[in-house]
Amino acid sequence: MKKIIPTLLTSLLVISCSQLQATSHAPVNTVTSNIPKNIIMVVGDGMGPAYTTAYRYYNDNPATPEIEQTVFDRNFTGTSSTYPAPESGYVTDSAASATALSTGVKTYNNAIGLDINRQPIETVLEYAKQSGKKTGVVVTVQINHATPASYLAHNVHRYNYNAIADSYIDDGIKADLYFGGGWEYFIRKDRNLVNEFIESGFHYIDKYSDINSIPENMPVLGLFDKTNLPWALDDTNKHRLSLMTKAATKQLENKNGFFMLVEGSQIDYGGHARDIAAAMAEMDDLAKTIEYLEAYVAENPDTLVVITADHSTGGLTIGKKTERSDPNINSKYLWKPEFLRTMTMSPKTIAMRFTNEDLSLAQVNDLLSFDISSQDLNNLQQAKLSDKDIVKQFSLLSAADKKGKRTPKNHQSVLNVITEIIDMKTNTGWGSISPSGTHTGIDVPVFAFGKGSEMFNGFQDNTDIAKKIFTLLGKK
Repeated sequence: MKKIIPTLLTSLLVISCSQLQATSHAPVNTVTSNIPKNIIMVVGDGMGPAYTTAYRYYNDNPATPEIEQTVFDRNFTGTSSTYPAPESGYVTDSAASATALSTGVKTYNNAIGLDINRQPIETVLEYAKQSGKKTGVVVTVQINHATPASYLAHNVHRYNYNAIADSYIDDGIKADLYFGGGWEYFIRKDRNLVNEFIESGFHYIDKYSDINSIPENMPVLGLFDKTNLPWALDDTNKHRLSLMTKAATKQLENKNGFFMLVEGSQIDYGGHARDIAAAMAEMDDLAKTIEYLEAYVAENPDTLVVITADHSTGGLTIGKKTERSDPNINSKYLWKPEFLRTMTMSPKTIAMRFTNEDLSLAQVNDLLSFDISSQDLNNLQQAKLSDKDIVKQFSLLSAADKKGKRTPKNHQSVLNVITEIIDMKTNTGWGSISPSGTHTGIDVPVFAFGKGSEMFNGFQDNTDIAKKIFTLLGKK
């Protein structure tokens, strides 16, 4: 792979010369004509291959005999390895992987834009900005979270959220557009970064309804929630990533082109929660975003879109138990996404409703959009009592005993039962047995379309993706 990148421009030049020799009337073709004007990097956080496969069946129209291709299927180009620097083993976290995708350098887990020696490394976004392009980030988590931060900042630890947010001003403003969450970190008692962005010439919005009224040719900061945006299933706009991306491409267009990072951030959260319903809704939001980008590239063919994941989360399997292991499974092999397609709110929201209200079996069935058994309802009621006891026992601890421990959520046991019910209905499995689904070290898919997309064919490392983007940006 090291030999491919430095010789790319030479190869393109040879191709151009060959085409010129083929006909004396052909126009002069230069290397620069093969370089995209706009580059859009899309990250599906936690989106391993099981997620894109599951989405195919979730998205399938059961009224037709064929299983329709998805936007992922038709743009698949290859795969990528994701391992971090040796000191962190073989399984990456989001910070190390995002740093690899943004800089082309392997680093330790938790690193934000730093190498293993804790030294800053230039990112593709920073280089694009210095090259005269506009830049932007569009995410469904707080804009100072691991992935966007790895393109915008340099910090020893991903959880230094306030320091990372501060650096967005203190280290120079590196983007012309920021869309995501983050009021908690940008409007603080000790510092109001939103006001500082406004004083620097930014237009600020905090509601989706304001997206379409942003002044043209003006940098914009859009923060739409305290930290992360709500689950897609619960949000006022279930395709909020698509909404933000459409507005961002329009806002960033200019004669020099732009570089934009788009992240389907909460696919990963679905994997950590072992919540297939939330994960598929997040996948649908990302799919609709990529479908929009397909249309955008059709109208702007000088644009490249590259899509991948930073890692896979939770060990998702589509198909878990068989009739031999469970009498409720009526087939040796089975996965039933139809139970997911009708859900209108997240399992978390349903769990909170059940915790705070006395709901009947019929009411729970209505919230889930499918029927559960009286035994399922009993399990939920027992979980509700368990949550009350867990919260009570924590409240009785001394301040010293509480130190270092997480405050228990009053609905967590109920949520666990709900996701288990959904897993049983759909026959979904999770390889992770920890309370929070872990990352896995498997290779992830790569998708690409537009000008220069052929560079991303086949197997590559995540660092190769950044190196290729640097080359396309003109870095020697």
